[in-house]
Amino acid sequence: VASLMGAHVIAAASSSSKLEAARSRGARELVNYRDGNLVDAVRALAPDGIDVVFDPVGGELFEQALRLPAWDGRVLVVGFASGRIGSIPANLPLVKGYSVLGVRAGEATRRDPAMLARANRQLDAWTARGHLRPLISRRYPLAEAAAALRALEQRSAIGRIVVVPPGASSEDAAP
Repeated sequence: VASLMGAHVIAAASSSSKLEAARSRGARELVNYRDGNLVDAVRALAPDGIDVVFDPVGGELFEQALRLPAWDGRVLVVGFASGRIGSIPANLPLVKGYSVLGVRAGEATRRDPAMLARANRQLDAWTARGHLRPLISRRYPLAEAAAALRALEQRSAIGRIVVVPPGASSEDAAP
């Protein structure tokens, strides 16, 4: 979505397969944070900092990402996939003049239905033009739902996991 909005996207992930999935979805620069220091690698690509940091991971990576925003940038707290909620030393946003924003899509759309309608119209238009396609890692029959959850827990999924109900074809279950 950021790429469709004109952003120069730098994706960070833990494996080359996850990074290639990000590239296939519009990322222009790739950083494998397992190969070295995340902050150094991103600063080499964006020496003046990042305008928007989108963090669904939390924990240690969130704490590192707090060193990346540009002046007047934004850090979007989207989730805690790492299982740990990161801490924010108050001096970092103070010195660099950036904002930390919580992004809870369900709550935002409940509070602002007009925003939801606008967003859905844009997403529908992008989808109709073929710009948005779900990346489905794997489809599991309902009887293997536990295996689907294990794939999520083990971080082996790239994109979405689809659990297919009995009697449906796997294509019917695509999001």
